[in-house]
Amino acid sequence: MTLALPTPAQPLKIGTRGSPLALAQAHETRARLMAAFDLPEAAFEVVVVTTTGDRVQDRPLKEIGGKGLFTREIEDMMLDGTLDIAVHSMKDMPVEQPDGLMLDCYLPREDPRDAFVSRGVARLADLAPGQVVGTSSLRRRAQLLHRRPDLKVVEFRGNVQTRLRKLDDGVADCTFLAMAGLNRLGMAHVAQSGIAPEDMLPAVAQGAIGIERRVTDTRAEALLQAIHDVPTGHRLAAERAYLAALDGSCETPIAGLALLDGNEIWLRGEILRPDGSECLADEGRAAIDDAAALGDEIARRLLARAPIGFFDWRA
Repeated sequence: MTLALPTPAQPLKIGTRGSPLALAQAHETRARLMAAFDLPEAAFEVVVVTTTGDRVQDRPLKEIGGKGLFTREIEDMMLDGTLDIAVHSMKDMPVEQPDGLMLDCYLPREDPRDAFVSRGVARLADLAPGQVVGTSSLRRRAQLLHRRPDLKVVEFRGNVQTRLRKLDDGVADCTFLAMAGLNRLGMAHVAQSGIAPEDMLPAVAQGAIGIERRVTDTRAEALLQAIHDVPTGHRLAAERAYLAALDGSCETPIAGLALLDGNEIWLRGEILRPDGSECLADEGRAAIDDAAALGDEIARRLLARAPIGFFDWRA
């Protein structure tokens, strides 16, 4: 059966949040589909959706519902047919999709590291005791306090541009951003340095773009297969299985990164108490085809090592 390609008269509707980074990711998706099928830009319509997570900026995410706050409205529009596909930062995605939706297309992963951003300090190691670090990430807060309990951490929400303004206003001495986001915005120069995973293991799926579709939409399935990056898919299979086994959300200080090494996949994982007082780490290797099983195994080993009371903060 011939694939019915989108046209300017009947464009494929791509859902996205409205931040500059979210739009850059939607435009990258559109450009890849245009190139894969030799289609004009007018054959696609980028639809901006304001989510609850975008509207509520004065409270930590854990107080208002977690990761689903950045996806719920978009996914509702997909389920009612208003949108055909949706483009997401994978580190924002819950491990389970709503009934009727699925994720099986990933674009090539960008640099997964965290970026150290400051107006006056060159490196994380150069921070003096008592200096103020701004972050809304429970993971980054816990990792930082585990290594540097002498620092002060304050809440620091907002998109890249908002957080840079807060630095200029003196709300904090430094902050962390994702290197991937800065690269996609052409703002790599903003980072004083990229932080090695050995010093700060990144969030699960950081740097990866996922494209969501309806399970029953065979046209979207065929279109997205043409732009799916298989190596990124293997890496995220390990990382998201690891996250799922830990029952992870953005209320949970969890870090994880999978890398490909020949025919093997190497996964490192970390779980922490929110105050940074304790950190458990593990790693392992497996054949690429066993990526998801490796993620599950690493998570279960960490859970087995966690002392009684380690997860009391999740209640």
